[in-house]
Formats: sequence, structure tokens, C-alpha cells
Amino acid sequence: MLMGAGAAASHAQVAVRGQVVHTMAGAALRPGVVIARDGKIDWVGPAAQARIPDGFRVLEAAVVTPGLVDAHSVVGLAGILNNRSGGNSQVMDQDQLELSTAIQPQLRAVDAYNAREQLVAYLRSFGVTTVHTGHGPGALASGQTMIVKTRGETVDEAVVEPLTMIAFTLGPGVSSRYKSPGTRAKGAAMLRADLIKAQRYVEKQGGDDPAKRPDPDLELDALAKILRREVPALVTAQTATEIMTALRLQKEFGFDLVLDGAAESYLVLDEIRAAGVPVLLHPTMVRPGGELENAAFDTAAKLRDAKIPFAFQSGYESYVPKTRVVLFEAAIAAANGLTFDQALAAITIDAARIVGAGERVGSLEQGKDADFALFDGDPFEYTSRVCGVVIEGEVVSEQCR
Repeated sequence: MLMGAGAAASHAQVAVRGQVVHTMAGAALRPGVVIARDGKIDWVGPAAQARIPDGFRVLEAAVVTPGLVDAHSVVGLAGILNNRSGGNSQVMDQDQLELSTAIQPQLRAVDAYNAREQLVAYLRSFGVTTVHTGHGPGALASGQTMIVKTRGETVDEAVVEPLTMIAFTLGPGVSSRYKSPGTRAKGAAMLRADLIKAQRYVEKQGGDDPAKRPDPDLELDALAKILRREVPALVTAQTATEIMTALRLQKEFGFDLVLDGAAESYLVLDEIRAAGVPVLLHPTMVRPGGELENAAFDTAAKLRDAKIPFAFQSGYESYVPKTRVVLFEAAIAAANGLTFDQALAAITIDAARIVGAGERVGSLEQGKDADFALFDGDPFEYTSRVCGVVIEGEVVSEQCR
């Protein structure tokens, strides 16, 4: 169940007027008004019907959208300084991947997230208000993910959902970091072996004799959550070979699967659709090399045509500024086969639904969190700027960016 984010924050009473308001719950309002009370959307509708209460702060923008949702990131665990070891510095800001062993699903994102990280504010300044973040690709099982709002001084103030998915990776990128596995088949075999152990662990936990129940095991407890379908497995699989391996594991063990990256998903569309698996697609402008050499600008349009749910992510970048911005990734996809509404949905309501936060964020509807992004023009036009960001009724940014 989703927790309350930013409980300590003061909620302003805010109304937002937009020449165009994209609610993502129906046709755009031209013009429209959204009224927020106590952190939630109290009313949304045509400007002519709006009755803004006295004392409410009124913001105005050319275009208003829901706060943007980054469907997969490592921001908050990965930081702007790129300091992995600490050395003589007190700052170590690369906690997204633990290199001591290849399988560690028990690692909790909440134990490493830095709410004050500059990259969190960087994403927020571009209208991103909700991020699915945590341990990233690179290990067979790298750890857990969570959902946060891009505000707050501590993780407790930022967190929306402390455990969202458990992250896995298939492919040669794993063998480049760890002594074992060395091949694709070995990696799949290692995961299969641990999932079988977790199956036995679950069976023993349910036994009638308490004396025969196993001692707690953090690794197996995490894998058990997947087998019980309490949380999905987030599997980074870029090539068609890795995607098919992920689908086989899902079928064998019956867990919920979300494909991550999926650069060659256009080669196995029928198989992904038959499995009923959503895709958190790699950033559209990702550098095409290695496992991503066949990444394409129009993959999102092909997923749409195949009726496969998808969303965009910022992922992880090893160079400054250390993260991408989903707003720009969606804009490129809108120029390569997606309509405006489809591209915007992939960074708002569709992203929210796939990561399990659709009841709270992703669209402008009564009762949802009052998260808004205010633009001075078309959100996908390069010269447009984000000139205001509101999170749960609190104005957190007013600088045009």
C-alpha cells in the first residue's frame, strides 16, 4: 500500500490556471483550472466554471500537465559527483550497484537514498515530481526499488512506496563486473537456482510445525516476495536473447514481470504481448553501443502498435549530468511515431500505472495528489521552459528552466 509522502510538509491552498490543461483523464481543457486543497486535487475543469476560493494562491501558465513520472531511475542512490569509493572525501554517491556479489535482492533502496542529492532537484526543475528509483542494472539481482517524490530533506519525507520492485539484470553486462557468471546461460542458471531455493523456503515457512520453519533469511525473504507476487521482478534485458530468457523465467516461476530497457523489444513483440508484460523502455536518446547497439527512436511507436503497455525512463548515465530527463526522451519519441498525447502519457499516467502509483499520480483528477508541471509553451518544444512545479499543493519551484 502506498504511504503518505512528505507528511511534514505544509500544504498550501493553490489554484493553477492554464491556457491548456492536459489532465490525462480526458480531452485537454482550453483553458482550464485545477484547484488544490490540503495537498490533493479538489476540482479540475474548464476555466469558465472555476470558482477559486478566497485566499488561494493562483498560478498561471501557458500549459499545465500532471507532475511528470520517471518510470525508472537510480537518482538518489547515484549522485552528481560520481564518487564510488569515498577516498579522502566524506561523499560516496554511487550506491546504485553493490559489486561484492552478483545476487543481493535484499538490499533496500530506502537505506541508500539521499533526498538532498542535487540530481533530485535537477529532475524536479524539469517538472519530474515522482520517481521510481533504487538499485540499478548491472547485477543478477542488484536490490530493491522504491517510489519517491522529488522533494523533502530525508527519505522519510520523500518516500511514497518503500518497496516497489526487485531489480535483476540479464546479459553480458553482468559478467563484465563479476567473476561469476561468465556467460548468459550461467547467469540464468544462477537465478533459477536461487528462485528454487526461495520456493522451498516459502514451502517450509507455511509448514504446520513452527519448529521446522526456517530461520529468517533476508535474501530468500526478498525472492519470496516475488514468488508470492507481492512485488514484480524488474528485469533489465536489452537484447532479444535476454528478453526471451526473462519471459521463460516468468513462465517457469509465475512471478509478475516488468521488462526494463528492452532495446530489441521490437524483435519479439508477439512474445512480449502474449506474456502480458509491460516495458519500461530505455531512454529514447540512449547512446547506441554494446547491448544497446540496436536501440531505435521508433521502438515506442512499435510497442504502441503492438498494444504493449510502456513508459519512458531516465535510467542511469555514467557521464555528467548523470541522469537524463524523461521530458526530452518523450519529445523525441513524439517526433518518431507517437502522438503528443501518447508521448505525454508515457511520462505521466502510463508510467504511474506500470509502477503501481496510478491511484495517486499521473493525471489531474479529483482526489489525486496535487502534483503539477507548469510550462510557458508546448512541453515538447525545445524552446519551452518549465516555469513552475507543485508537489502535493506545495510550490517547490518557480524558476524557469
